[in-house]
Amino acid sequence: MCDLRGCGTTEAGPELQVTSARRRLFLKGMASLPLAVVLADPLLAKAAGQRTEEVSLALPGGLQVRAHLALPEGEGPFPAVVLIHEWWGLNDSIKAVANELAEQGFMALAVDLYGGGVAENREQALALKSAVNEAEGIATLTGWVDWLRQHERSNGKVATLGWCYGGGWSLDASLARPVDATIIYYGNVRRSAEQLAALRSPVLGHFATLDKSIDEAMVGDFQRAMAEAGKTDLEVHWYVADHAFANPTGARYDDENAALAWSRSLAFLHRYLDG
Repeated sequence: MCDLRGCGTTEAGPELQVTSARRRLFLKGMASLPLAVVLADPLLAKAAGQRTEEVSLALPGGLQVRAHLALPEGEGPFPAVVLIHEWWGLNDSIKAVANELAEQGFMALAVDLYGGGVAENREQALALKSAVNEAEGIATLTGWVDWLRQHERSNGKVATLGWCYGGGWSLDASLARPVDATIIYYGNVRRSAEQLAALRSPVLGHFATLDKSIDEAMVGDFQRAMAEAGKTDLEVHWYVADHAFANPTGARYDDENAALAWSRSLAFLHRYLDG
């Protein structure tokens, strides 16, 4: 079941095959595998996630927050991406995506809005999501944006990228702190023109035609509000799929649409962050 509060299912996702030899080479760091294969295999996702480094940040007011950073090889400078997790929390899958972005030449920071909490079922996810203080969430994301801009290996350009629950936060972070690009995967985009006036970045949105909540009506209202606010740099793509179609661990995963959305996301990031 997916709704505006989040997405949850107990159904198993698709089984993506990889040979034992390729798995061993990947675990040793001697081979790469398609992102969907890594995310669909808990062992591979955990191994990829462990290649990230935990970092911490002290925010004004004494709040201490943590994230996982993946760095490309070389000295840089590199563009940076803030990754914002689904309502499940900062799990191995999100860390694995950070690792994949690092392999594509981006500094990738997977933030944690749950203080270390990771849900295993819908009830836990809803409890963790409901416990997030909105002001603290914004402070966390803007703090990490600033941290990445000032990082010694950063080129000073930062994007936000989030899925579902994190998709809405990707937009909110971009409204609270100017960034260079914003990517939303089927996130809540119900915002007024007045709210969107603060936006300074181009936006890429991925949405699903079968999604019952993040639907054509909501996205259409968002497009009209963006136009009213004078924000014309908006790229929206629709996929004949359901909510969470880009998550290989879920039953709604659609490999072709997920691959297409990912290629568009990478192209968008390179377009606005390189150089």
